[in-house]
Amino acid sequence: MFDIRIKKRFSDSGFSLDVAFQSNAQRLVLLGPSGAGKSLTLKAIAGLLKPDSGRIQIGNQLLFDQQSGVNLAPQERRLGYLFQDYALFPHLNVSQNIGFALKSGVLNPRRQHQHPVIQLWLERFELTPYALLYPHQLSGGQKQRVALARALAGEPGALLLDEPFAALDLKLRQSLRAELLQLQVQTQLPLLLITHDAEDAAVLGQTVIELEQGRLKSQS
Repeated sequence: MFDIRIKKRFSDSGFSLDVAFQSNAQRLVLLGPSGAGKSLTLKAIAGLLKPDSGRIQIGNQLLFDQQSGVNLAPQERRLGYLFQDYALFPHLNVSQNIGFALKSGVLNPRRQHQHPVIQLWLERFELTPYALLYPHQLSGGQKQRVALARALAGEPGALLLDEPFAALDLKLRQSLRAELLQLQVQTQLPLLLITHDAEDAAVLGQTVIELEQGRLKSQS
């Protein structure tokens, strides 16, 4: 399901990313300390960073292959990307943030957007009472649910998560881990999560890839 082979050298820093792994797991975790190359790997998979060479395939979709010249643009990869800081639009309310995933033009969704897909994810994440609130009015857990709902509203082929629990306290982290696990089991959506927390890997990882200094340290 995951076939990732990435080589990328950064001449300004001297850092080299050289990772290769395959897994048929639906939930894959990249584990490692800061600077291990986890976020760079995720950006390459999302199409935000072009490798010097290699191949990236998730399921039946080939996203990048240097030899054959394939390099799909980020919007063509159909990947839901959850950034570490959630990257919610501060000027849009909860409904509009979720609805942004459904827009193909440059206009923002209307303030009271009643699209059935938005209503579905508002209900799924218990966000209906907060539909007209703005990000600065939400808790950390609510922001994460909105970001997840936005990522899923676009019907992605896989979900990429960048340290999704890093900014949360321990109790909320445990609760949202359980929610995310339940969501993945229900949707059967391939999930790739990066983290420095071994507990995230223990709860969510069917396959755990450990990175160190831009290299594969272990796979279990």
